[in-house]
Amino acid sequence: MNLPGILVSSAVLAAVVRGLVPLVLLGLGGLICQRAGVFNVALEGVLLTGCFAAVAGSAWSGNALIGVFAAAVAGVLVTFALALGSIGRRGDPLVLGTALNIVLSGLTTFLLQAIFHVRGTYQRPDLARLPHWFAGVSVSWIGPAIAALSPLGCLAVLAVPAVHGFLRHTVPGMRLRGVGADAAAAESLGIRPDRYRFAALLVAGLFGGLAGAELSLGAVALFTENMSAGRGWVVVLVLLIAGGRLRVLLLTLVVYAYAQAVGFRLQTIGLPMQLSDAAPYLAMIVVLIRAGARTRRQRSTPAVIDRA
Repeated sequence: MNLPGILVSSAVLAAVVRGLVPLVLLGLGGLICQRAGVFNVALEGVLLTGCFAAVAGSAWSGNALIGVFAAAVAGVLVTFALALGSIGRRGDPLVLGTALNIVLSGLTTFLLQAIFHVRGTYQRPDLARLPHWFAGVSVSWIGPAIAALSPLGCLAVLAVPAVHGFLRHTVPGMRLRGVGADAAAAESLGIRPDRYRFAALLVAGLFGGLAGAELSLGAVALFTENMSAGRGWVVVLVLLIAGGRLRVLLLTLVVYAYAQAVGFRLQTIGLPMQLSDAAPYLAMIVVLIRAGARTRRQRSTPAVIDRA
């Protein structure tokens, strides 16, 4: 058994990149909502809808780019419905988001049978998938990870500093953060919180739809029932742990993606599939316990008053 090769290798790094890209795109959208004061729990449904729309668009048009566009539109439509209910009609976003997740899980299963006349998985040999521009890169050790990047993977890499710069160094970004920190104070300055929250939800839908396109047309080209497999809920949990901090969000997602990649590799040495599948969730439990312990320590530490 080559344990070091399972835990640290170029193949594991490539698997981490493939698993991380949709999580980062989805997490960035959730982070923008969170900083605007809207906790978006519909990320699971947005991701699943994006997966289905991407495959449907690619199958009908024969062009992966059309599939990506269809996924983006579908994701925005889902969050538009959430925004109408939670902001326009003052509904509870947690209840509405959970309801959307349940409805979309059943709807994609129904449409899979109604449109493609299959159950379980839809896959075609000629289904157009996203290109991998760096497939020929032969850099030592990190070459497979670079080759695993699709155009949406490159977009995710660029989106991280873009979102950070938007939130920290632009007027709309600082206003959005102000809306999330104190909506009443922002409104007293002439800012309309509902507009920023509505826009944040639409942007989250865009990112979530693109995450679904990456998941279904990136490393593979297929759609299977409940393809999101709880990733949206994982991102919701990570957002709770991160508390609006981009760096913590990214580091926690890396831990999850790494545990998932290692779990898949452990199956090759005979580890039960149930245990290897549980590896990323066990990693999240450890992170959650650590974050909770750190929060308790901070609360128990007396505040230091600077008398200078």
